[in-house]
Amino acid sequence: MNIIEIRNLTYTYPGAEEPILKNISAEIEKGDFLAIVGNNGCGKSTFCKVLNGLIPHFITGDFEGAVEIEGVNTLEADVGTLACKVGYVYQDFENQIVRPTVLDDASYACLNYAMADYQERGREALAMCGLAGRESDYIWQLSGGQTHLLALAGAVALRPDVLILDEPIAQLDPAHADRIYGVLRELNEKYGKTIIVIEHHTEYIADYCRHVMLMKDGGIAWKLPTDRALRRVEELEACQIFPPQVTIAADRMEREGRLPQGQPLPTTVEEGKKAFGGLCYQPQGGTGGKYGEKSEEKTGKKEADREPAIQFRDVSVSYRSVKGEPRQVFRGLNLDVARGEKVALIGSNGAGKSTLMKMAVGLLKPKKGDILLEGESIRDRRTENLSEKVSLVYQNPEDMFIKDSIRADIAYAMEVRGRADWRERTEALLERFRLTHLGDRDGRLLSGGQMRRASLAIGIALNPGILLLDEPTANLDIATRREIVETLNDIKGITETVVIATHDMQLVCGWADRIIVLDRGVVAADGGRDRIFSDWALTETVGIRPPEIFAMGRALDQDARCYTVDEFLRGFRPVRA
Repeated sequence: MNIIEIRNLTYTYPGAEEPILKNISAEIEKGDFLAIVGNNGCGKSTFCKVLNGLIPHFITGDFEGAVEIEGVNTLEADVGTLACKVGYVYQDFENQIVRPTVLDDASYACLNYAMADYQERGREALAMCGLAGRESDYIWQLSGGQTHLLALAGAVALRPDVLILDEPIAQLDPAHADRIYGVLRELNEKYGKTIIVIEHHTEYIADYCRHVMLMKDGGIAWKLPTDRALRRVEELEACQIFPPQVTIAADRMEREGRLPQGQPLPTTVEEGKKAFGGLCYQPQGGTGGKYGEKSEEKTGKKEADREPAIQFRDVSVSYRSVKGEPRQVFRGLNLDVARGEKVALIGSNGAGKSTLMKMAVGLLKPKKGDILLEGESIRDRRTENLSEKVSLVYQNPEDMFIKDSIRADIAYAMEVRGRADWRERTEALLERFRLTHLGDRDGRLLSGGQMRRASLAIGIALNPGILLLDEPTANLDIATRREIVETLNDIKGITETVVIATHDMQLVCGWADRIIVLDRGVVAADGGRDRIFSDWALTETVGIRPPEIFAMGRALDQDARCYTVDEFLRGFRPVRA
């Protein structure tokens, strides 16, 4: 039985020359767990906003065709009616949290509908989403993952049969991501909800979803069972989607004749154990590396000889709380980042990564201690006076947009400082980040990937010597992700020191010289890949997880240390007769 039917759907945004959705027809079965994939800008979010009536009732434009939810034509029902049929958790889910306490927020939509049992529905939704017992807590007491679950509970409280989540784990650590998908699986299997996720993390798709729908050029290329879909490696990569790393590795080995032809490619580590069972680990060198060796090779200097970029000296900071004691984030933190380093800052949600970066640019002042920028204290420096030396690109790129076009946003800092070449540099940055054709668009109306590129252009506009990036690759397809990594390497002559806070372990293992692990306000570990990811007690305690291909290698040989697909291919070879 189909719960959603779409016929000949075409939609064009106001002012756009071309439709974003082009003559789409599709059916979604009741009780499905469907992942929608595709490159940034292909229309995934637009398609889902059609399903709950936001398009065309709230977001106008040229709409053709028909969309039916449980037999109800979305054009003939208002947004309020459709919200009881299709719940939606948006990419910027924080904007869905509107009340100060957990139960208030979960039951708020039901209160607006004047439902007499609104609190009962709120409690029920919280229990279904794993937040029972938190009803009286203030929303700012929740972690990032719990806040996401609260947004989901607010949608679940209306008891819709369909739930849509746009990039549900893009900014979450592995433990919180597992919890989100665990709740979604229970909502699907126990409560019969039809789940639709827009997702870039194909390893989660492999573990949880039943079907995958590929969107391409404004249309639907196909909808297939998950195992068949993820084995279409060449087609997925052409659409800027990362298949699971174990699948990519098996596909490349098969093409090279190192695995039998015609056998199903593995999509999970468990399947990989069988597929790669005939291989043995033969390390070729260069797969590991410790902090210091890698950095010295690139900089030509020993760690002790490097000039300091940012130094934290006995720093303590806490957030005031309306309820209970202030939340201590750091107590007596001491940490140095040297000039020229490429540092990955990792740890669970709430570990203090964003707080550390905000202190470095002067947005937060420590209660105790001091922060030195290139050897000078910033305690009495105004934030705007630091921006030519250190720049922060925020976790939510829309927070970088203050003007009505990205051209104006990129130009702003240069223009107000009277830079003579601000116009030329603005156009050069637009071209560098493939944004020239979008220069007059409001940044808040761009796709997730376009917003990321625009925010990075804003961040380097003043040529800062130190660049801080908070989750720069969240929500991105392969092309945009690679472009950002390449840009980080290209700007070496402009920005010497780069610190990235991220949950993207593929980025960490392929880009960083040094990894700093934060846990409950302290530096839990500091070093290279081997030092961090070979410490099982550390990874379990802190809740970090190496790339899937690392787990695949260790499942085959406990001594294997393969952090990228290329390292896995070099390290594992057929057993010689």
